[in-house]
Amino acid sequence: MSRTCGGAAGAVLIRRADPDDWSAIAELNRRLAAETESLALDPATIAAGVQAALADPAKARYFVATELTGQIVGQVMHTYEWSDWRNGWIWWLQSVYVLPEYRGRGVLRRLVGHVIDLGRSDPQVVGLRLYVEEHNTTAHAVYDRLGLAPAGYHVRELLWPR
Repeated sequence: MSRTCGGAAGAVLIRRADPDDWSAIAELNRRLAAETESLALDPATIAAGVQAALADPAKARYFVATELTGQIVGQVMHTYEWSDWRNGWIWWLQSVYVLPEYRGRGVLRRLVGHVIDLGRSDPQVVGLRLYVEEHNTTAHAVYDRLGLAPAGYHVRELLWPR
């Protein structure tokens, strides 16, 4: 399933990513980490992580926005969380990124809308979640406009070095 959106950027196609897209997705993830968290991702690790996700839809699914030329200009990934409280899947939106020159043109709305439509069409999916870096006020405003409200939770983590 894919969808097309138009606008100032020209027609943009939303489609499920395929294994050949790994390099472009890894690059967008690198940009995302640098832009939002000032992190420099290890190229080998991010390449392996993206390739693993693309090879196994049980890990995650990526969707990309492409120009008619095939250039990937945006992406979203979703992962899975089982909710025993709701007896259904919650999809987590992750690795959400649109190239700066394509922002404000409906690309993000189409990417997220595509995942929302897929989730709503699956009776086992009960909702979506995402986490947003707490100081990224621009992202908070965008997600508010897309209908994703604060959930009332703070994310905590314990990560160990590799």
